[in-house]
Amino acid sequence: MEQKTIGTVISVKKQWWLKVNTKPVRMHALDGATFPHIIKVRYVVGGKEYFKRKWIRACDQPPAVGAEVTVLYDENKPSKSKVL
Repeated sequence: MEQKTIGTVISVKKQWWLKVNTKPVRMHALDGATFPHIIKVRYVVGGKEYFKRKWIRACDQPPAVGAEVTVLYDENKPSKSKVL
């Protein structure tokens, strides 16, 4: 059964090695380029601290550091989770 808790974003990293071009014709290397992000979320279940990483697509805006996000976790195994 899934339970819900609130997690805090502790880091947001841009994946510079994976460039997504948004323009068909570019004038220079980074013209129209966007990059996906990886966020790291900290959440607490039963007094124990857990961490979860989530990949954010290049076209989506990542949450800011310190923002609160919803985390769904398995009641029997809290380390197995999903960030919404």
